[in-house]
Amino acid sequence: MAESEPPSRYPPSEDDKEVKEALEVGAVNTVEDASQTGTFADEDNPFFVQNLVYSKEEEAKVIRILDTRLFPWILLTTFVLNMDRTNNSNAISDNLPEDLGFTINGVNTATAIYSVLFSIACLSGAVIAKMAGPARWIPVLMFSWGLVTLAHALISDNSGYIAVRSFIALTEGGVIPATLVYLGGFYKSTELATRLAWFWGVQNIASAVSGLMASGLLQLRGVGGLFGWKWLFIVDGIITLFVAVLTWFYLPRNAARTKGGIRGFKPWFDERQVLIAVTRVVRDDPAKKRYDSTVTWTDVKDSITDIGLWGHWAQASIGLTPTTPLGTYLPTVIKSFNFNVFVANALTAPPYILTCISSVAVIWHSDYARERGFHGAFSAGWQLVGWILLRSLPDGTSRGVKYFAACVVQSWPYSHPLNIAWMSENTGSVGKRTIASGAVIGFANIYGVWASQIYQASDSPNFKRGNIVNIAFAGTATILWLLQKTYYKRRNAQNARAWAAMSDAEREREEQEAEKKGNRSVTFKFTT
Repeated sequence: MAESEPPSRYPPSEDDKEVKEALEVGAVNTVEDASQTGTFADEDNPFFVQNLVYSKEEEAKVIRILDTRLFPWILLTTFVLNMDRTNNSNAISDNLPEDLGFTINGVNTATAIYSVLFSIACLSGAVIAKMAGPARWIPVLMFSWGLVTLAHALISDNSGYIAVRSFIALTEGGVIPATLVYLGGFYKSTELATRLAWFWGVQNIASAVSGLMASGLLQLRGVGGLFGWKWLFIVDGIITLFVAVLTWFYLPRNAARTKGGIRGFKPWFDERQVLIAVTRVVRDDPAKKRYDSTVTWTDVKDSITDIGLWGHWAQASIGLTPTTPLGTYLPTVIKSFNFNVFVANALTAPPYILTCISSVAVIWHSDYARERGFHGAFSAGWQLVGWILLRSLPDGTSRGVKYFAACVVQSWPYSHPLNIAWMSENTGSVGKRTIASGAVIGFANIYGVWASQIYQASDSPNFKRGNIVNIAFAGTATILWLLQKTYYKRRNAQNARAWAAMSDAEREREEQEAEKKGNRSVTFKFTT
């Protein structure tokens, strides 16, 4: 290690000198001895074995079990989550506002209220998940919003619409930060970005499926005396309740408790694999030794005063602002291209599928290259080009070209999971990460307050004024990604200089306090 560089924040791996020396001096004879005697078990976590040695093949098998047994169910929960969000836009294209006696400006008001309440629920959701356990809190929230989704069939006016959207926000708001906390207990930080890309990518698949469902269910208008969009929410609510009940009996609380429920009579991991599953995550982030610890007031203050976190929060609120008008009115926009409502909803499927593909591809490459800032700027730039294209089209442009422009905008590589993964790996402690995760999801929804006002009834159907605003936000987001990268590179350079100026005693003390200081320690290496 170069004299001027601080040490890595990660404990030694199986190939490092410290582990080899531990075996050579007889601290432990075999991995099995360590597992049975607990020689290297940590008192904060009995399944963390400090000098546990395992092969890359063994770790790959543990990851494969997680990817085939745990992660697909997480994708199912987020699939159900986005069904409701997209069904709302599908219902709007089926004349929901007119049926209830108001205009799209009334929808905008409900969207703004939804965004505020959703953000509040996000801030509390991560903390409650830590106390109740995310494996329990996630299905409780799902069941709750399933009931509210069904309640859409009972509304008859603007007040009822605002009420159900408010309760949807309160019940859905906590599930994403709870899921982030949950996944952090099973995956290393370097493994999260690609999986979060799938997490949000599947939401786009859900939007595509929802559009196809809507093209059929909306034709039930008049059956049972109900509007077609009410049938859409009824079917969605039933699906959500069913999945919520199954989720309660499926999600394991941790890697050591995977037996029972509908998971099966045999645990997913044997005893050695449990140690590997826990130890590898703790080695990636020592703070996870106490992953079940609660959030403290110190964590809150540390998060609020961290300028780097504010950069990620700003990126979430500014970079995602243009997604609200198009996400809310995409079927309506496509319908304005002279398609009927059933075809318009079906045509939302291709761009949503393309979004999933582009998002996973870009974020996978970000993981592969271990680079974040340029990849995020590329995603924001894609969206910027799309908005410029959509805004610049003349009124007489053919509907095929207009649809292509809308596809370009909607198919941009969704950068939110990349932003979250980048923030998470640069946070440094579980408590602080819990606060940051809830906050970033909150900021990723509070923008709906102003974003909901971008498309106005007086600007329809082409929304030229609104698209100029979208161009401004997308351009700002591109710049913010580059500024965030510059900030982290500067912090790394400052840490290296501080480490070089320390005496041996100061360095030893800094290493001992590294876990406590988190990303404020000069030993911390920020991902750029």
